[in-house]
Amino acid sequence: MVKSSPHKIQEIRRASRRLVRALGFMKANLAGTSLSPSAVHAIVEIGSGQAGRASELAATLQLEKSTVSRLLDRLSEKGLLTVTPSARDKRAQDLELTASGARLYGEIERFADAQVSAALEHLPGSCHDTVRLGLELYAAALQGEKPKPEFQIQSGYTPGILAAVTEFHALYYAQNFEFGAVFERKVATEMAEFLARVDHPQNEVFYAAIHGRVVGSVSIDGEDLADGVAHLRWFIVGDQARGTGMGQRLLAEALRFVDDMGFAETQLWTFRGLQAARHLYEQAGFVLVEEKPGQQWGKEVSEQKFLRPHGASGAGP
Repeated sequence: MVKSSPHKIQEIRRASRRLVRALGFMKANLAGTSLSPSAVHAIVEIGSGQAGRASELAATLQLEKSTVSRLLDRLSEKGLLTVTPSARDKRAQDLELTASGARLYGEIERFADAQVSAALEHLPGSCHDTVRLGLELYAAALQGEKPKPEFQIQSGYTPGILAAVTEFHALYYAQNFEFGAVFERKVATEMAEFLARVDHPQNEVFYAAIHGRVVGSVSIDGEDLADGVAHLRWFIVGDQARGTGMGQRLLAEALRFVDDMGFAETQLWTFRGLQAARHLYEQAGFVLVEEKPGQQWGKEVSEQKFLRPHGASGAGP
């Protein structure tokens, strides 16, 4: 796991406090009601069918059973809820909203929907999934989970892939190797030229997407080197997708394409210091065949050339 900087931690804490205030948790009328935040949560969880028993509600709200019991008593006294012994398990208590409780649940839902809708109107549509996914991942992480978002591997051009791949490269290599504008310009211009001929049968771009958003990519250029030689290029996975196995899947798909097309060999250029990527390359059958100093990325590094013969073991997932 990547350890975050103290500055980043403070930024996230400030954003979290601002979110709590913006959602109204510090007000006496949360979601337009006169109920406490825990009571509003209880109404929502029961009304949505997520908590049909007292024990489920306690687990969902992460409250002590005695606290939940007092909460349920207050909601029952207000005529919003009925609590009855379960017909299937006399030790359990079934929860059901009354007609008044159901009306309140509807009002809370409309209030919350309008609140979120109004906020999203201030953001471009392309950011909506980013907000949702970020909140899901952060909430899971706060609960000690290590989420592995589901992703799909697809091929061919998709709108925004040039911008995404360029951004991933620019940010990662600036933060970790102090590459600058020369490198970013090189990635953008060379990949733009490649995309103009990506529909040629010997070329292909593979990308991983989460909810339609590109989070990783790799390309096979079958034209810019010698005949029968595939060039593996622009292999990158975004920060939010590292550690999910996405890189291995992308590489496997690219090399499957290479073998299906009958290329005699596959080459790639990288530089010393990218140990995680090198491990993936060697697992896939690549061998280091050349190393020399170079400055093609805008900063002197020890450039490395890797070669994989046709059908070398390790191409499959």
